[in-house]
Amino acid sequence: MEDLVIRDADVVDGSGADSYRADVVVDGGRIVSIVKEAAAAGCQRPGAVRELDAEGLVLSPGFIDMHAHSDLALLRDPDHSAKAAQGVTLEVIGQDGLSYAPVDDRTLAEVRRAITGWNGYGDDIDFDWRSVGEYLDRLDRGIAVNAAYLVPQGTVRALVVGWEDREATPGELDRMRRLVAEGLEQGAVGLSSGLTYTPGMYAGDGELTELCRVVAAYGGYYCPHHRSYGAGALAAYAEMVALTREAGCPLHLAHATMNFGVNRSRAPELLALLDRALDEGADITLDTYPYTPGCTTLAALLPGWASEGGPEEVLARLADPETAERMRHDLEVTGSDGCHGVPVEWETVEISGVTDPALGTLVGRTVRQAADLRGETPWTTARDLLLRDRLGTTVLQHVGHEENVRAIMRHRAHTGGSDGILRGSKPHPRAYGTFPRYLGHYVRELGVLTLEECVARLTGRPAARLRLPDRGLVREGYRADLVLFDPETVAPGATFAEPRRLPEGIPYVLVDGRFVIEDGRRTDVLAGRAVRRTPV
Repeated sequence: MEDLVIRDADVVDGSGADSYRADVVVDGGRIVSIVKEAAAAGCQRPGAVRELDAEGLVLSPGFIDMHAHSDLALLRDPDHSAKAAQGVTLEVIGQDGLSYAPVDDRTLAEVRRAITGWNGYGDDIDFDWRSVGEYLDRLDRGIAVNAAYLVPQGTVRALVVGWEDREATPGELDRMRRLVAEGLEQGAVGLSSGLTYTPGMYAGDGELTELCRVVAAYGGYYCPHHRSYGAGALAAYAEMVALTREAGCPLHLAHATMNFGVNRSRAPELLALLDRALDEGADITLDTYPYTPGCTTLAALLPGWASEGGPEEVLARLADPETAERMRHDLEVTGSDGCHGVPVEWETVEISGVTDPALGTLVGRTVRQAADLRGETPWTTARDLLLRDRLGTTVLQHVGHEENVRAIMRHRAHTGGSDGILRGSKPHPRAYGTFPRYLGHYVRELGVLTLEECVARLTGRPAARLRLPDRGLVREGYRADLVLFDPETVAPGATFAEPRRLPEGIPYVLVDGRFVIEDGRRTDVLAGRAVRRTPV
């Protein structure tokens, strides 16, 4: 008996082709038959364990979140409705050059501290892994949705070089190459960097090019958070294009935005740069989230020199008045590299989460509002918050431009990614709303993309970048990672005021042929596993 027949669905198959009506048969975790409308008429399959009437619903491949920060959330929260309820069936983690493998005991403690604002410190996690392969094995014990992993270049550098701002020695570079190769051999799909985050930002182009040569040899891709999304954005994009072309490595640009006032309406310049490279044979994709504000940690805005040596050194410098004044000058006058070369505008920096509950009254306020409330300067408030919260504060940065968001999402290399940080009492709503917002706001309400185009950008195109031979399309023989949604009602529930509300109009989500969302509610199924790199 087949496990499931989904009847009378409007199939949007992830290829960009026109939709069609069909019955889709699932068995053993795979799509075993697709019977189009004419052939399906009168077709009876009484042997199926279950039949699902999909009249009025679109059936598509499960969505692939190309930029996720669920590295610990997948282990901490078996429910993981933040992603499962959106129709996400695969997340790509290990982003922005900082994650939890490969590590040793020292590096693990440092990384946990450095990205507390992204994932929490992890007191509730048993860190029983050190290598990439061991981390993927841990995911294989059962998670809500599937996950692929990028080797984090900053973590690799911390392990080999430390947190110092210096060039790697030839021996250190050799060891970093070996660690990247080992991670790819153990199943990682590529390499990520956070080039406005320490210690990844201390790597020069020569070092990054050498690591990308390793990635290319294994059939992976390079995913940089590059050196500026602000004053130097176009130069930073061009740097990544040139670097990966030199290395012969595919490039995937993380959260490819053009932010801050200096970049208003400048997305066409970025897209022209990418089109020239694509036309010359470069292999480039990108992802974006469908919102204007960004999200990061408050500590990430600090200048790179202030973060040298690791989190404890940052706190020591903040505690020193003279050094803290240098930080303030770089932030407010010069424009720090951590703030993308643009002088910080404290009225755009909203406190979204703290690790110390005593600071909770500041959440939802901008740094300037919090400073006015306390009768002090914004830097005084920011510095106190960084010290008291031990760098764990997350912030939203209201610095984006809608015209750039729309222009970039229309591009031929575009895919979707949430960049969702799930920690904090008031996180960015993109963590809970990215995929239904694409389908509801930008497809149904605005018509920026057709439904078929949008689904392809959320499914088939990302699967091709990940080199997944049996995911991302509704095709016979493919994995039954599927979502059924109502195109007339699908919408994010999450707002900036209520960022953890679940979406509407997505009643069914299947991972490996099993319902993780059924009748709009999360089941107890943990069908997700690590999705490892396909060998070349």
